[in-house]
Amino acid sequence: MSQAAVTVTAPPSKSLSHRTLIAAALADGTSEISGALDSDDITRTRDCLTACGATIEERGDMLVVTGMKNGPAGGNADGKHKDEPPVQLFMHESGTTCRLMTAVAAAGRGAFRIHGAPRMHERPMAELTDALAALGAAFSFEAEPGHLPFVMTTKGYSGKQVGITLEESSQYLSGLLLGAPLAERETVINISGQKAVSWPYVALTLRIMEDFKAGFEVEIRKEDGWHPVPWRSVKVVNPGAVRFMVKPTGYRPAHYRVEGDWSNASYFMAAGAVGRLPVLLKGLVADSLQGDRAIMDILSQMGATIKVSFDGIEVAPGPLRGIEIDMGRCPDLVPTVAAVAAFAATPTTITNVGHLRIKETDRLAACAKELARTGCRTSITDDTLLIRPGLLPRDKTVEFTTYGDHRMAMSMSLFTLAGADAVLDNPACVGKSFPGFFDQWATIVEANRTAL
Repeated sequence: MSQAAVTVTAPPSKSLSHRTLIAAALADGTSEISGALDSDDITRTRDCLTACGATIEERGDMLVVTGMKNGPAGGNADGKHKDEPPVQLFMHESGTTCRLMTAVAAAGRGAFRIHGAPRMHERPMAELTDALAALGAAFSFEAEPGHLPFVMTTKGYSGKQVGITLEESSQYLSGLLLGAPLAERETVINISGQKAVSWPYVALTLRIMEDFKAGFEVEIRKEDGWHPVPWRSVKVVNPGAVRFMVKPTGYRPAHYRVEGDWSNASYFMAAGAVGRLPVLLKGLVADSLQGDRAIMDILSQMGATIKVSFDGIEVAPGPLRGIEIDMGRCPDLVPTVAAVAAFAATPTTITNVGHLRIKETDRLAACAKELARTGCRTSITDDTLLIRPGLLPRDKTVEFTTYGDHRMAMSMSLFTLAGADAVLDNPACVGKSFPGFFDQWATIVEANRTAL
């Protein structure tokens, strides 16, 4: 480890915090969850889980979760109180909460009103609501069909088979997987569509299900039919060639510690690549199933030096070059990699990321527009972002629009390391996933300013 390295501890994984709390809340008994992320999105999931019947108590760094007695309970869950209003599940701007909790609530009983902030009402949900309707849920849409807000009435998963695509989001599949162990019989989930994005997030879901003792099998299609395979062996999903057999086992409580977040660590790793000083990240699992672990390989391809040791993961700067890369498996890294691309000597092309248009904002358009403020030339297609580096904005003020998107705010902060005064219109939006970001970021900035 270089003595000059700036040391940063990665925050807890947002993706694993969502999934761990959901599994614990669905378990029959009490679980102790250590190190879960405290952020706006996780608060949304916690509030939805307690509204459905779970109890979550804070004890220092630990959350003590007492699971729901009979799965998520909505209004008129027992069928005897028809005038009882639906249980309110407010998603605010958390797409993860919305997709996972809608599917989980559908595995319960009663009426639930699913709603959120205006941007959440614009984001498509038809793929998931159609799948849940096939499993027996009924929907009353208050505005545009296939969009929030709506009232969902359910008696649990009653269908045996359902199909879902991963073209827009892997979270639809993750939600169905998390809900299916509550069904009264085995549920078969088939993968349809033309392509699959963000598969590593599904692997995180399967890991949590396994750790909380929910029964499932993954099968792949061969010439002679379907065959079970170890789920960790699945690296690529081809629609029509993979299916999930989820057993009606429910969940068992567990004691669990949430690992560090590779998505939110990516900004500090990028700082090591573009700044003057190396950055040492602690709290990350080097062989994690998190798809955003790919940031190590991406930064290495671009010219940074990566060292993995017992101390942590160190990223040191080097002459950066542009690359062409498919980021369909790690879309949350796109704003980070796009910002790093502005520091490179040659162009970067990011492909297979059309689904970024339905994130907190249209992230393809947002990345292109904001990077253009730094002197880059950018262009986009339906699923591609091209960055041609220009002169970095040293000793200049650059005013960035965040679009209320936490990942835009954190990635555009990298230009502070170019010597610019990076001004964000809404820095507080980082609270969605990483409330302490700017406290840790100040350590990076100050160390680089004082470096010779």
